Amino acid sequence: MNELPLAKTRPASNWSAIWVLPLLALAIGAWLAWRAYSEAGIEIHVLFDNGAGIQAGKTEVIFKGIAIGKVTELTLDRGGLRHGVIATLEMNKDAEPHLLSGTRFWLVKPSVSLAGITGLETLVSGNYIAVSPGEGEPTRDYTALPEAPPLADDVPGLHLTLKAERLGSLSKDSPVFHKQIQVGRVKSYALGDDQSTVEVKLFIEPQYAGLVRKHTRFWNASGISIDAGLSGVKVRTESLASIVAGGIAFATPEHRKDSPATDPSIPFRLYEDYDAAQAGIRVSLKLYDFEGLDPGRTPVMYKGIEVGHMKTFKLDTDLGGAQVELMLDPRTEDYLVEGTDFWVVRPSISLAGITGLEALVKGNYIALRPGERGGRAQREFEARLKAPPLDLGAPGLHLVLFSDNLGSMEVGSPILYRQVKVGSVQSFQLSRDDSQVVLGVHIEPEYSHLVNTSTRFWNSSGITLKGGLSGVEVKSESLQTLLAGGIAFETPDPQAARSDQRVQRFSLYADRDSALQAGLQIGIRVANGDGLQPGTAIRYKGLEVGKVESMSLSDDLQAVMLGARITQAAERIARDGTQFWVVKPELSLTRTANLGTLISGQYLEVQPVEKSAARRLEFVALSSPPRQTVREEGLRLVLSAPRRGSIKPGVIVSYREVPVGKVVDFELGPTSDRVLIHALIEPRYVPLVRSGSRFWNASGIGVDAGLFKGVKVRTESLEALIEGGIAFATPNNPEMGGPAQPGQTFALFDEPGEGWLDWAPKIVLE
Repeated sequence: MNELPLAKTRPASNWSAIWVLPLLALAIGAWLAWRAYSEAGIEIHVLFDNGAGIQAGKTEVIFKGIAIGKVTELTLDRGGLRHGVIATLEMNKDAEPHLLSGTRFWLVKPSVSLAGITGLETLVSGNYIAVSPGEGEPTRDYTALPEAPPLADDVPGLHLTLKAERLGSLSKDSPVFHKQIQVGRVKSYALGDDQSTVEVKLFIEPQYAGLVRKHTRFWNASGISIDAGLSGVKVRTESLASIVAGGIAFATPEHRKDSPATDPSIPFRLYEDYDAAQAGIRVSLKLYDFEGLDPGRTPVMYKGIEVGHMKTFKLDTDLGGAQVELMLDPRTEDYLVEGTDFWVVRPSISLAGITGLEALVKGNYIALRPGERGGRAQREFEARLKAPPLDLGAPGLHLVLFSDNLGSMEVGSPILYRQVKVGSVQSFQLSRDDSQVVLGVHIEPEYSHLVNTSTRFWNSSGITLKGGLSGVEVKSESLQTLLAGGIAFETPDPQAARSDQRVQRFSLYADRDSALQAGLQIGIRVANGDGLQPGTAIRYKGLEVGKVESMSLSDDLQAVMLGARITQAAERIARDGTQFWVVKPELSLTRTANLGTLISGQYLEVQPVEKSAARRLEFVALSSPPRQTVREEGLRLVLSAPRRGSIKPGVIVSYREVPVGKVVDFELGPTSDRVLIHALIEPRYVPLVRSGSRFWNASGIGVDAGLFKGVKVRTESLEALIEGGIAFATPNNPEMGGPAQPGQTFALFDEPGEGWLDWAPKIVLE
């Protein structure tokens, strides 16, 4: 029989499928909670001046056209000082890294101004809050800006700064034009650090940044410009927008098209108008002669080309001068430096000729001579009263002539060579010591080879008359020199050396005969040229034997080279061993000499060599007169003294207050404990000196005072009082001794001994 299987038992489970639904609901709820938390916005607070145009739950926060937050609540700021409105903003989680202290918020709403209409999109979408991220520390509290901030400097494009004297009608967002096309706008403006200028910040769109170069010029294009005259009326404006809202225009001058790109860190100047920018450079000029000048019409000329005009004219309060403002072509900018000259040109008719003839047609004008390029820039000048001398850099030969008087010479007087005009007088003035006239002369380039070191210039003004039994000779260089004066020259030796000096110096002789007189040229080197000049005399024993004709620095710049002409005894003087020295006035308590040179001027003294020697044409002047080497007759003695005192060569030796000799030299003794003074007694007085004679220093005065006899003052002579001197006495017979021997040594006492002054021997003189 089949048996039934036994049933198996197992424990009952407490889990039921019905629990799946609650667990699933719990997971979904947790995910939703996590998602709500992770996507929840960040709450910040922004303080506004007022809540106009802001609505909770509607006004959005926009960054670059994308909403990144919304206003959730508006409350009054009751605790703050400003009492504004606090807007609570809920910002997207993605904006959290940018919520820093430098981030800025402001309200955008429709705005209509002269510069244009902004925020027009808010008419449809409503007002919104704009944001500009910044840097700094994380924060949740901000203060809104009253208006949109200036464009940031990191925005692609060109950011520039202009400096202006005044703002005019410019405002934020005023347009910037190039060729009447808007290429940028004004970012902002503010007073400069110096409080005297206005700094205007510009933004140029990236595609137009290359239009601004280093030499670009900006001007205020606001409003309209009207220029009216006899030729009609000219109206100029940049655009209708610039008439209403103001604007700025710029351009690069034609001659600056190759200008390099600009450095944005260097500010530009904002000119007042188009004309000021076109003229380019404003220059202030002081005038003392302003007859016939007209603001706006008087041109500024350079070599016949107009380079500017006079813009304004203001008379000084004392009526002695005027201050004018010039507007010059930008091409002159590099030449407006120290040394630039201005002067007024008007028609002038004189004996020297007609000048400024072109001013008869165009009117008086201001002439310009540029300074040396690269010099220190300058914008304020003082006009010259007359045209300046020709620039030393001009082609040709520039000379300086020294004359005793000007005669009938004037600027423009001709320089003639064989009656052909080869140059002209450019200037004249007194020398530094006012003793001569210095003339600046220019020789045209094609004739500069006619001048060398042998050239002689003379005054050919007027006429020369020579009369005698045979008749009268009348001579004139030309009709022009007869009326206006002039200078002629000849070059006796065309093969002579030419000076390499930039400006050569010559003497201007009174006439042809003195200029071409015979003589021998020599060179003399002196330590310095003080008191010397072309025309200085060379003398020998009071007679003039030559003159200095030219002066120049030596090649080593350590001395002055004199070019001289010896006209008398030239062959004796131009010998090896001849000595030259400068004779100057000497004036002191102890010595006066050469006082005549105070009136006649210094001169050169020459001492020819005694014996025949080799010929020599170059000499070195002595620093002082040479000592006399001629041996004089008489008795030579040596006086021994403990010190020299005021004794020097030339002081007198006296006997009974009568000069009988002089001191010729002094030196230290062999053992250096005494001074040996060499004296010379004249031949006639040699018998007065005996072996028993006594010598003493007679310099100064002697004072003998007593209680009952009073005061006695004694001096040998006035010369001895001032210059010093030596006196001697010889005792009576038989104490006088025998005659003194040549070279005998005597002691020199400080004062006479007792009884010496009473000695009175009878000595017969030869």
